[in-house]
Amino acid sequence: YTKIVDRKKDMILVSGFNVYPTELEEVVALHPGVLEVAAIGVPDEHSGEVPKLFIVRKDQALTAEAITAYCRENLTGYKRPRYIEFRTELPKTPVGKILRRALRE
Repeated sequence: YTKIVDRKKDMILVSGFNVYPTELEEVVALHPGVLEVAAIGVPDEHSGEVPKLFIVRKDQALTAEAITAYCRENLTGYKRPRYIEFRTELPKTPVGKILRRALRE
């Protein structure tokens, strides 16, 4: 028997469009106030799923509104995150990769 425990569901499906978390993370990571970022899909009754960002701030003055405005300038409408959560750190593997599975839970 085979059991898939990770990366099975990394892609976010927004109204039939594929959104890759890595693409969102690369764009948001370019913001000067962001230290680390992770993106996951969360259920939404209208579009199936929507992107949610988990951000570790480099600049403590960074706000969700600033990230939303930045995403509005740099991402297509369906790729823009609907939820933004700030954290002090992101869960990681011993190698240092961000654990999206832990964020989903």
